[in-house]
Amino acid sequence: MMPGYPLLETLGIKPHLLILNKMDLADLKEQQKIIQHLEGEGLKNVIFTNCIKDENIKQVIPKVTELVGSSYRYHRGENVEFCIMVIGVPNVGKSSLINSLRRQHLRKGKATRVGGEPGITRAVMSRIQVCERPLMFLLDTPGVLAPRIESVETGLKLALCGTVLDHLVGEETLADYLLYTLNRHQLFGYVQHYGLGEACDDVASVLKRVAVRLGKTQKVKVLTGTGNVNVIQPNYPAAARDFLRTFRSGLLGPVMLDRDILQSSPQADPCLALGPRDV
Repeated sequence: MMPGYPLLETLGIKPHLLILNKMDLADLKEQQKIIQHLEGEGLKNVIFTNCIKDENIKQVIPKVTELVGSSYRYHRGENVEFCIMVIGVPNVGKSSLINSLRRQHLRKGKATRVGGEPGITRAVMSRIQVCERPLMFLLDTPGVLAPRIESVETGLKLALCGTVLDHLVGEETLADYLLYTLNRHQLFGYVQHYGLGEACDDVASVLKRVAVRLGKTQKVKVLTGTGNVNVIQPNYPAAARDFLRTFRSGLLGPVMLDRDILQSSPQADPCLALGPRDV
């Protein structure tokens, strides 16, 4: 999600609930500070969830019912049913949330496609029932990003979380920023995971060792004075993709990309990226 004025302007006065999904990948040691930061931006109804294990999912429908019930504008019809729209940035688990709610309340399986990359949901779908009592339907929607991202670093954080296709930014560029972030916050899980021996700030050196360890090499033709010679080199793009995949899978440990924002003013940045897959 994109807390801050863009979200509030979009929602207007409609009852709304901010769901921060994929909490299993986020470093929530300072969860209370996160909540306080969001409250400072006017977002008072927040639930952390993990749709894979259905953590905190049972809190969603009672909270939605409470919010709608306390809004006088929504007591106009006789039919007691709720229709809720799910909106958010790409690849944060909107479809997974709907499927998780159906598992919890209807004991039914998937109703929407999910995937580990943005763009799986491409159109607003028809109403999907997620609960019987109260009767509640959800609308799944394609992921949306703010039309203008305020800073390059915010864009890189969003890209690390998988909100855009990697090749649009560049896998090696993202790997470089990821390495910088992990070292900056002294999160050295990548050293142990890849058996590197020690932390390193040089992304080329890290990707080279990752490629060699994984056996990711490629033949490259080099023109010499005696003709073309085939040389085996590390496959840097493949190593970068594995580095990103490992981070997003949580194998490098829980991470919060915006730790610095919590230590600054509440309005320092409109994006609060909680973890590798949660924004």
